Amino acid sequence: MTGPSVGVLPNGLRVVTDTVLSVETVSIGVWVGTGTRSETPANNGVAHFLEHMAFKGTARRSAIQIAEEIEAVGGHMNAYTSRESTAYYVKLLKEDARLAVDVLSDILQNPSFDQEELERERSVILQEIGQVQDTPDDILFDHFQETAFEGQAMGYPTLGRPETVTAMTRDQLTAFMESGYHGGNMILVGSGKITHAELMALAEEFFATLPAGAPAQRPPSRYTGGLFTENRPSEQVHLLMGFPGVGIADDQHYAASVLSTLFGGGMSSRLFQEVREKRGLVYSVYSFSSVYSDAGLFGIYAGTGEKETAELVPVLCEEIRKLPATITEQELTRAKAQMKSSTVMALESTAARAEQLGNQMLLAGRPVPVEEQIARIDALTVDEVAGLARRIFSGPLTLAGIGPLGSLESYDGVRGRLAA
Repeated sequence: MTGPSVGVLPNGLRVVTDTVLSVETVSIGVWVGTGTRSETPANNGVAHFLEHMAFKGTARRSAIQIAEEIEAVGGHMNAYTSRESTAYYVKLLKEDARLAVDVLSDILQNPSFDQEELERERSVILQEIGQVQDTPDDILFDHFQETAFEGQAMGYPTLGRPETVTAMTRDQLTAFMESGYHGGNMILVGSGKITHAELMALAEEFFATLPAGAPAQRPPSRYTGGLFTENRPSEQVHLLMGFPGVGIADDQHYAASVLSTLFGGGMSSRLFQEVREKRGLVYSVYSFSSVYSDAGLFGIYAGTGEKETAELVPVLCEEIRKLPATITEQELTRAKAQMKSSTVMALESTAARAEQLGNQMLLAGRPVPVEEQIARIDALTVDEVAGLARRIFSGPLTLAGIGPLGSLESYDGVRGRLAA
């Protein structure tokens, strides 16, 4: 096993290879530095719509041919859209690496955007949106993000809105693809039994005609915070509390991940022990740290009963308020061990390795060696993590809730508890 190698085609396409000789498979994907954050109010959902349409036929292949060619060799293919990127990836046996790059290059350079397929996929996406809207803990995260980044593309729902998806045109898809799907904004990643010379040769064969261009430029994000509530009849109240986190360029993003693990990242975490084990107020409670190119979002989720809400929120506020002054060496050591083990365990999957490299190249501009990640985690101190906790929790509150909210304290009341 060797470390990742990076090459660049004349059109700006970066090619990253993570050779793992101990496996017989290869995971190959293309990460595009364009996602929901690159949209406008009028085309919200276009990145996700485009991700769907890429599989619906090209000048050379029909939709069924795309699926059949990959599955005929035992491979599988998928994609996803996030706030700042879109990813397309294939995992198959090492001898079929050429097919993977061929198909990926085809769907990303020559999509047909057939009108009949577009109408079918429009219906599928509208059903997907409806499914999310019927799932309170799913839709809550969309409202939470939109409240935390009010009036900005960073807060738009990734799936889009029913009205924008209904109105989406072929021209909008084509324009969005032309604006972001070019050499300077795309990364080809391969992890598994493939050499850098082999992947570079395939990139030159299949991506040489990809237009050149510069990496995506976005307006700076601005965390605002605020309140979202939706009263609806359900068995559970779903709550999210959030604060401004840190971006990838902030030296403290490792500390934010460790803080999240310590606070609500497992069965030994403070939130799990205090809120679930000692008080029995929830089935599910956890914290998370979302890191973006220039911003972050630190959040706490809890699902509880209607009558438990009145007790739960003050408990969460108290745990948040006292955390910075009470972090112990034992807690920090345990959280660091969890972070390091998850980092190392991810190396056992070529798909996870490829995804990690794609995201690192988009966010950090380079592969980040695992040794560097471990060293950054090991170097964290109680004072450093506590200082970051004070910084995060002193920021504006985002409070979002869905369910029977009659017992939920007011936004100002919760904010007052946090400031006490």
